[in-house]
Amino acid sequence: MSDRQLPLRPDYRPGSAQPRLNRPVRERYPQIRPTSGYGDPRIRHTGPGPGAGSEQEPERSSKLNARLTLALTVVIGQLWALTVTVDEWMEGNTGTAWWGVGFLVLSFLAVLGLWLLDPKDR
Repeated sequence: MSDRQLPLRPDYRPGSAQPRLNRPVRERYPQIRPTSGYGDPRIRHTGPGPGAGSEQEPERSSKLNARLTLALTVVIGQLWALTVTVDEWMEGNTGTAWWGVGFLVLSFLAVLGLWLLDPKDR
């Protein structure tokens, strides 16, 4: 050891019931060591392995994208039809409103059919 004296520390003011938490520290975050992560000898490989992020099954991906596009198109159509149906109902045109309800039910069944088409993708 050296004969140098350590610098004076600030006055000790306890703030916790656990004395080990009340020690004065020089660092802002004493739990985080300067070599956290990159200097840890237990870490051999970081990040995903080779080929991660690339599509492994392009056919499955294109099929799912096509279904998603169809489903989103139907949902947008349902929102439009719901707006038209509510407007017609509020104006008193119940016959037209019931046609709108029928369209909404059919479009829901179309999306449900797409969902049930290939259950192994879920």
